[in-house]
Amino acid sequence: MSGRVASVAQTGSASDRLQALGLALPELRENPYYVDQRTVGSSIYISGQLPYRDGELLGQGIVGRDVELETARELARHAVLNCLAAAVQAVGDLDRVRIVQMLVFVASTPDFGLQSRVANEASELLIEVLGENGRHARTAIGVAGLPLNSPVEIQMVCTAV
Repeated sequence: MSGRVASVAQTGSASDRLQALGLALPELRENPYYVDQRTVGSSIYISGQLPYRDGELLGQGIVGRDVELETARELARHAVLNCLAAAVQAVGDLDRVRIVQMLVFVASTPDFGLQSRVANEASELLIEVLGENGRHARTAIGVAGLPLNSPVEIQMVCTAV
């Protein structure tokens, strides 16, 4: 675990911690074909989120060929912010979100093998912002391609606390 995650201050609200990182939750655009989140009981299922910011996809290509590892890590960070925005749509407050499971898809070359390093950036942000509620089960997998040629897509299951 990185020093960043290990030194998470558990003071203030999750929104305060997000703001202290210089980040804000984005507004998600509606899609006519699916919803960004669906609540069933206390579980919140978050649709796969791409690394969009202000309506613009921040990167395209295959990690290990067109996209460097550090760029992919930053794109994962943006995708997970979109996941958090969808979770807040469901529960109304970032402090009520607990991450249960995260699935990270990385469009990568067959020999890339560092999908977990890409996913670590998203995991670290969740823990920095949500503390223990950000710790989660996780799968990171390499895939041949993703929608719109995005290098990263993240899907989540959360619960309301």
